[in-house]
Amino acid sequence: MPGPASVDHNSYPDSYIREILRNVRSIAMVGASATWNRPSNFAMKYLLKKGFKVIPVNPGAAVKKICGETVFPDLSSLSGTVDMVDIFRPAEDVPELVEEAIKIGAKVFWMQLEIRHAEAAKRAEEAGLQVVMDRCPKIEYARLTGELGWNGINTGVISNRRKRL
Repeated sequence: MPGPASVDHNSYPDSYIREILRNVRSIAMVGASATWNRPSNFAMKYLLKKGFKVIPVNPGAAVKKICGETVFPDLSSLSGTVDMVDIFRPAEDVPELVEEAIKIGAKVFWMQLEIRHAEAAKRAEEAGLQVVMDRCPKIEYARLTGELGWNGINTGVISNRRKRL
């Protein structure tokens, strides 16, 4: 089943992001870090507190635990399926990770801030996955639920979206 080919990966409608976050319950976080001050660690803690099942994937930390969750060396080592693959890896790793996400039956492939790969996104969508590039699910969840407003951030002045040229 083809993915949503009409998605503009430069400007996602809130409804697209909201639908993904509403339907996702399990997330494989590729590049999860046990280091407390790394962005992946912040994102993982937040998403766990919001009720998501987050499974850390990091070959360098395999068999350890991050935020109390057992770390897996790669996506193919996961037992069962996950709804979303969220990556904290460089863009050159994306095509291989997309292929792994397709093999494990993920429904969403999410690339973190500053990570974009148009060809891999097209491949994922052709395989039926929803794709998000250059966004953070933690930030999007907080923005869409109004939690960013608690800190005075939801003013429209600060945004995780790139300005259009």
